[in-house]
Amino acid sequence: MLEGDLDTYNPTLTLNEQADRLPYKTEYEFPRERLTLEKPLGEGAFGVVMKGTAIGIVLNESQTIVGVKMVKNKYDNEALYALVAELKIMMHLGQHLNVVNLLGAVTKNIGNRELMVIVEYCPFGNLLNILRNNRARFIDEFNKETITAIIMESWTSQDTTVPGSSSTESSVSICNRFISTSDLICWAFQIANGMNYLTSRKVLHGDLATRNVLLSNDNVVKISDFGLSRSLYNETKYKKKTVTPLPVRWLALESFTDALFSTHSDVWAYGILLWELFSLGNVPYPGVEINSEFYKRLRDGYRLEMPSFSNNIIYDIMLGCWRERPESRPSFRELSSQFKAMLAPETVDYYLALSEPYVTVNAEYMIPQDTE
Repeated sequence: MLEGDLDTYNPTLTLNEQADRLPYKTEYEFPRERLTLEKPLGEGAFGVVMKGTAIGIVLNESQTIVGVKMVKNKYDNEALYALVAELKIMMHLGQHLNVVNLLGAVTKNIGNRELMVIVEYCPFGNLLNILRNNRARFIDEFNKETITAIIMESWTSQDTTVPGSSSTESSVSICNRFISTSDLICWAFQIANGMNYLTSRKVLHGDLATRNVLLSNDNVVKISDFGLSRSLYNETKYKKKTVTPLPVRWLALESFTDALFSTHSDVWAYGILLWELFSLGNVPYPGVEINSEFYKRLRDGYRLEMPSFSNNIIYDIMLGCWRERPESRPSFRELSSQFKAMLAPETVDYYLALSEPYVTVNAEYMIPQDTE
């Protein structure tokens, strides 16, 4: 992992086709003694994320709150390999506003099977919990009666800042302000942007869902958890060869039949994510037993019904993501454009301005992809 194999690196090929050949970027190495671990933020089947404080990891910041990803059991070969693969992908991915970006890594003890991957910290947690915790405070802007009722309530000074504000005070707790339809559309737009960037770098996510999208300051959402991510080999498709837990309710038809994962299957999962957003965090296919008959129903045309807080336009976008033929589904670029058209121009300009530093960093430091 540390040395790579630059002798076989071919600059005409895409980056992710040969990420294993690239050397570990030593500028990401961070001294363990300058990293303090605090409390767990969450855990999955194989890994755990800790909240931590890193001294001097970000320019012009004396100390920075970070997330630290580790394996639960260092003797679990599959888990350790997945974390190494995630580190390599993030290291050569470049940076984007709507992706949880790599800040550093502690690899000095990797000979003893110890690895820490240091990433951006998102203080408000994942969208699934945010949606569920704020159902009673949701402003349904497609329903005028709901808006009228909400306006009648008093707003605290902390609540008066509109989504997208850079005010630090208003960012203290997302649970202390209302969530609206505009937020859902704004988040859908940003997630499509982040996924479009991953696609441009020929990386698939493999586990796109609201539980794996985090909310940071300024109403910025960031895609996280590349635990199932794979570089796109063999004509942009990866055939899953290992037996690992799969997010069945988010799987595309071709993933059921042939265990094929591609950007097209990520688009299907994005459609399920949209359904989660506009149902305020309901479990997809409520009341449906996930068994061998479930795939047959999908194959025969069964799809999720329109969620409670959607409209026909947004539901049509979901249905487009769930088309049977993978190639007939929209691209993330198209999805981004569709949700961009629903936002106010000043909101779009706001997020474009936030994205500029990331674009600058990528232009200076990232290995370019072959665009042909």
